[in-house]
Amino acid sequence: MEKINKTLNQLASSGDFQKRYQQQRRQVLQDPDIKAFLDQHQQEITDDMIEKSLSKLYEYTLQSKECNKCTDLAGCINFMKGYHPELVISRNSIDVVYKRCPRKIVADERKKNEKLINSLYVPRDILKATFEDFEGDPGRLDAGDKAATFLMNYERGERTKGLYLYGKFGVGKSYILGAIANELAKKQISSMIVYVPELLREMKSSIADSTLNEKIEALKNQPILMLDDIGAEAVSSWTRDEVLGPILQYRMLESLPTFFTSNFDFQGLEHHLTYSQRGEEEKMKAMRMMERIRALSEPVHVVGPNRRH
Repeated sequence: MEKINKTLNQLASSGDFQKRYQQQRRQVLQDPDIKAFLDQHQQEITDDMIEKSLSKLYEYTLQSKECNKCTDLAGCINFMKGYHPELVISRNSIDVVYKRCPRKIVADERKKNEKLINSLYVPRDILKATFEDFEGDPGRLDAGDKAATFLMNYERGERTKGLYLYGKFGVGKSYILGAIANELAKKQISSMIVYVPELLREMKSSIADSTLNEKIEALKNQPILMLDDIGAEAVSSWTRDEVLGPILQYRMLESLPTFFTSNFDFQGLEHHLTYSQRGEEEKMKAMRMMERIRALSEPVHVVGPNRRH
């Protein structure tokens, strides 16, 4: 043991080692984030604390913060994937603690929602959709422009309308939702795409396992909700008034952006919502639902050939 300590002391006292140490020390202390932290806590931090904590400060400089050096969650460069470092003062020294990064938070939220709501699952090609696919496609150009405007202007908490994308089967309405969701994910903004006919079937079965209220609350509070293929479901008074109604009412009052796709325009959807499976005509309730949808979204007509063929 004495021999090892003697060797280490000789190494530390060598001129070459000291030169490299001082060079690395300067680089660490010149790091903008390190400088900002030291300035912020200058009343608490001593030179001795800095010297004792240089290894921690160096560790901090090597890693990505707020995902600024990572392409995606799978490509995270940090020691703990999905966790980024924060500097803290602890026991008269500077330490590094790790917290979930923005991409990890979005991914965990998505996993939690996927476990809760089965109808979240959408076709794989939609999950890979990009706006580059719209180039040279006049039928989706208007929708692409409006989606791009939304993405540029969206700020959490601000009153921002989503889009109501309507048109014939297979023109690419759901694909546009996928492209928007993927762009939001790049900005670490959580969104949820739900296939409405499956969602409403699932909600009925959720009464038995007592998860209905939990699912409704998740849909109410999602930062950005996308309801795919509204109007394709058979209307019942219960799904319209007790499921969709409260979700859209809450989102309208809280100014939470909501997107829709449908084969119906506003007038056609109102007619569809007016008549229940039992043949009951409920115009006032359908009008109330449409008032919420109009408040939440801007109609955009998507045209073109059926791209599924």
